[in-house]
Amino acid sequence: MRSFSIETPRGPAGIRITDPAGPPLCQLVLGHGAGGDVDAPDLTVVHDAAVAAGARVTLVTQPYRVAGRRAPAPANHLDEAWTAVVTGLADGLPLILGGRSSGARVACRTAEQLGAAGVLALAFPLHPPGKPERSRAGELPTRIPTLVVNGDRDPFGVPGAGGAVEVAVRPGAVHDLRRDLPGTAAIVVGWLRSHSWVR
Repeated sequence: MRSFSIETPRGPAGIRITDPAGPPLCQLVLGHGAGGDVDAPDLTVVHDAAVAAGARVTLVTQPYRVAGRRAPAPANHLDEAWTAVVTGLADGLPLILGGRSSGARVACRTAEQLGAAGVLALAFPLHPPGKPERSRAGELPTRIPTLVVNGDRDPFGVPGAGGAVEVAVRPGAVHDLRRDLPGTAAIVVGWLRSHSWVR
């Protein structure tokens, strides 16, 4: 594992890169939730399973978290920092952008301009709790293969499938996706494998 910082217009972002045992088949870049970090249980299990299957996995800590703040930066600041990081990491491998919750939204919003081959959205927050009228479904990519993994008891809602968006609903899981973490990892690796991004 390699750990370092990348300077962005919003301050330094934290980077952790783990390479698989053999030649990497893709680069999976994952961001964290608004008040969390890259060691969230769902990110950890997906990281480990993807590396084992042949992906180079990069975990990105947004500058506001590196600076010790818990309150998230505005969306445009998040996107700007993320874009700087991903651009700096370009290595010619198929690029899969993803994350959980807020990080999933950032990945979705920036995927097209960054040339992503796919998007992984863990616990995509479709709307604020109790406010289904404030849908964020428009942030989901329409032309890029996208896998959304949400719990059926998530108070932030569950997006619908359609177009290039597949949705895997985890029974009994809430927003943290802690229920049946191995099952979630298996779904993600199966999706990556279906696009020949991992072995």
